[in-house]
Amino acid sequence: MRNLIISAALVAASLFGVTAQAAEAPAAPYVELANPVPVAEPGKIEVVELFWYGCPHCYAFEPVINPWVEKLPSDVNFVRIPAMFGGPWDAHGQMFLTLEAMGVEHKVHNAVFNAIQKEHKKLIDPQEMADFLATQGVDKDKFLATFNSFAIKGQIVKARELAKKYEITGVPTMIVNGKYRFDIGSAGGAEQALQLADQLVAKERAATKAAAN
Repeated sequence: MRNLIISAALVAASLFGVTAQAAEAPAAPYVELANPVPVAEPGKIEVVELFWYGCPHCYAFEPVINPWVEKLPSDVNFVRIPAMFGGPWDAHGQMFLTLEAMGVEHKVHNAVFNAIQKEHKKLIDPQEMADFLATQGVDKDKFLATFNSFAIKGQIVKARELAKKYEITGVPTMIVNGKYRFDIGSAGGAEQALQLADQLVAKERAATKAAAN
């Protein structure tokens, strides 16, 4: 009887040890979305960055992510989406979408970031935006007309819907191929976030090749 009790105790201790080890296992640095979101360009692996011009962490991420984006392979599509949580978030998001629609966002993106983060401009009022952007070579009248257009209102709705589907709660946040969500904190740093993005891109590329065979 004593041997049976000892054996039972050893089994229980063993099971407890396995449970404890499992509990101590490091959590994955990303979240796999329960409902994957369709990508903008089918056939390409999509990497999304959700950001806000008023976010200092997004601003600090710029010098790290921009060189990485420039070196992305042709099968990867990088997309920036403004997070719109109300107030200045919405104003800045609408400005970004307007500049993108005008085809000038890539020319003034850094200037807008610098104006808000370094020069402490608010850039919340459309006229204030237009006046500043005019110093960067953007046509004021065209900007204001585009800013208030029906097309931009549709883009705002789309951006909000995507953020909701991605289940984001802050920025900067990255999404790979509509499936995997992570941020700089969960990845362990800015450089680590891009390394994780590379790993997930490779994972998706391998899965696509396997499905084709």
